[in-house]
This record gives sequence, structure tokens and C-alpha cells, in this order.
Amino acid sequence: MTLLAVTGLHKSFGGVMAARDVEFTVERGEMLAIIGPNGAGKSTVFNMVGGQLRPDRGQVLLDDQDITHASPQKRFRRGVGRTFQVAQTFLSMSAVENVQMALISCHRQSNGLWTPARERHREKAVALLSQVGMVEAADIPCSALAYGDVKRVELAIALAGEPKLLLMDEPTAGMAPRERAELMDLTASITASQGIGVLFTEHDMDVVFGHAARVLVLLRGQIIAAGTPDEIRQDPQVRRAYLGDEHALERPKGLSPA
Repeated sequence: MTLLAVTGLHKSFGGVMAARDVEFTVERGEMLAIIGPNGAGKSTVFNMVGGQLRPDRGQVLLDDQDITHASPQKRFRRGVGRTFQVAQTFLSMSAVENVQMALISCHRQSNGLWTPARERHREKAVALLSQVGMVEAADIPCSALAYGDVKRVELAIALAGEPKLLLMDEPTAGMAPRERAELMDLTASITASQGIGVLFTEHDMDVVFGHAARVLVLLRGQIIAAGTPDEIRQDPQVRRAYLGDEHALERPKGLSPA
């Protein structure tokens, strides 16, 4: 069953058309990647789905509910979670405190905290850290964690809202190759078991082709190809889009989409 349905999205900035008639779906438990060369419009499309940008026209449906003009906060409460290219955590707080704060926000308990925040939702926060393999670091400040571990904490924060749809903006940016594969393997396992749809952008084509069920390729604001990783590798138009190199997609690490 379709979780996310995007139809006819357009967005221009002055005379520049950043997105033109963009349409796609994300199914429950599916990981869908958006790739493309620099300036292809990936961030524009991603931010229209997330609510940071409003389309000039078009529609975004989540579970058949129109969220086209909903704020990021309202989308969050309807089941849209997000991670960022640069991990968004409170570095002075411990891993478990970061997840507790997310749970406090989810329960709309940020005002009038008569009970100290560190005593709220700790058991649930620890369980979420356990899901992402970070339970042993629960009481360590995020400032003292390796960056790959901070990204895992951020994933736990995103899961605190029990999302139906998870938006991941370059989830493995700044990580070592082994950490990238481990984070995406973890994400794939969690989202498949919970039926969460994932929409992500990514520079590393090894990550894209190794984890996405389907791939969308953008060029100058338009989708030029959509299909399985194998179909995308063989698509002549996609090959030409990447540096004009017909063998580019056979050498994933040589691509430089942004």
C-alpha cells in the first residue's frame, strides 16, 4: 500500500526551475533514493516533501492525507521523521538525554515540566538506543562520541516519533565506508521490520545501489529515470547525466552527485 504519493511538484526560484512535474511514490517498508548531479533539484524536492519548502503547485499525500502545505512540525506529528546531513543533537547532553528530549517533544510535554526532564521517558529512550546499537553509550555526552555513533543517536531521535515516513538527507555524509554500510544496514533492518517508508538522498553510490529498492534520478529539476538499482545502472540517459561518462555507474565511488 502506498505511503507517500507525490504528484506534479513544481518549484522555481526567480527564473530558475528547480523542480518540474516531479512525481513518485514510497511504499511501506521501502527505501527510495533520489540521486542526481549538482544542481539537479534533489534538495528542493526533498525539502518540499519535508515541509521546509512549499511547492508552487503539486501535491504531497501521506497515507492519503494532504500534507502539501503542512508545516514541518505538523508533518512530524502526522508521522514524518527526519535526519540531517550534519547530525542534529545537543552535544553537551548524553545520548539518552537527547532521545528523552525527543520523546518529551513527541508527547508535547516541553512546557511546564514539574518533573525533571532526565526522569521522563528514560526507559523508552534506552530501548530506542538499544535498537540502534547505542545502549552502552546511553550516558555518554554526544560531544564525546565518534561521529558515526552520533548519527546512530540521531536515528534513535528520529524513531522516537514513531514515524511512518523517514526522510534521510545524506545519512552517511562524513562517515567512514564501514560506518556507512553499518548505518544503512541498520536502517534497512529497522524500517523493514516496522514498515517505515524511507526517502533518502546520498552522494555515495555504493550506499544507494546497496540499499535502495528503487532509485529516482533527477536532472535539471526533472526525473529522467526511475527503477531498480540494476535498471538505473544500465540506463543510457543516466550514464550521460553523470559527467558524460558512460561507465560512471559501474564505478559508483567516481560519481559526484550533490
